[in-house]
Amino acid sequence: MLENAAHAIITGGSSGIGLSVACLLAREGVSVSILARDQARLVRARNQISSVAADQAGVEAIACDVRSMPACQAAVERAISVHGVPNWAISCAGIVKPGTFSSLSLEDHLAQLNSNFIGSLNFASAVIPTMKNRGSTRLVFVASGAALVGIYGYSAYAPSKFAVRGLAEVLRVELREYAMSVTLALPPDTDTPQLEFETKLCPRPTKEIAGVAGVWDPDKVALAIVRGARKGRFIVAPGVQLRLLSSVHSVVAPAFRAYQRWVIGRCRSVT
Repeated sequence: MLENAAHAIITGGSSGIGLSVACLLAREGVSVSILARDQARLVRARNQISSVAADQAGVEAIACDVRSMPACQAAVERAISVHGVPNWAISCAGIVKPGTFSSLSLEDHLAQLNSNFIGSLNFASAVIPTMKNRGSTRLVFVASGAALVGIYGYSAYAPSKFAVRGLAEVLRVELREYAMSVTLALPPDTDTPQLEFETKLCPRPTKEIAGVAGVWDPDKVALAIVRGARKGRFIVAPGVQLRLLSSVHSVVAPAFRAYQRWVIGRCRSVT
């Protein structure tokens, strides 16, 4: 593969937003390397991406647990050996188990921190050294609206995404000299297998609070992320609600906390 050919490495690329981004880029002729833990899902995803990919786009599926730095490093090296140094690196891998602080175990908190933040940290550490030398590259972190304000019922998930946001904020400044743009995506609830699992566990107030922004189609979220990253935007927040929150979250945070207290009280009064 030629060094200057378009190549995207995407963690969590076997389902959800990551898979939609992979399909979108592959249709445009970008070679994609998807990383995920589940081998069976990877095979299905590779077949789906290949079925829509432009002729010149290659598709590589690599089993990888992003919680392990050696595994991340090995997966990135393999992807580069096939398709060359990437000009896209997109961190989508993550998990969510909603619940209040007192209802979740320490293991639940650590699991989400390790997958969502440490996974993003490991991936960034693996791809940045090679991408620095290429120039005009894009690093994308997929976080959540929960990275902006504390939300009832996301006591483990929100802190892990706050950490991703902090990492993206720092890298945005530090990588500019290497012509690397950094984008932080803050998608609303998106119609993915993970959302289906999450909804079963969500406390009632959490469902109502998070549901304000509605449920988005993953292909529409993927399109917003890719378009925003191409324009060099740091924040990509699909939808009016999250776009507003991302712009003035520090100002509206007290009002949002008051709204949450009202929702929690109302939910408890009817149970």
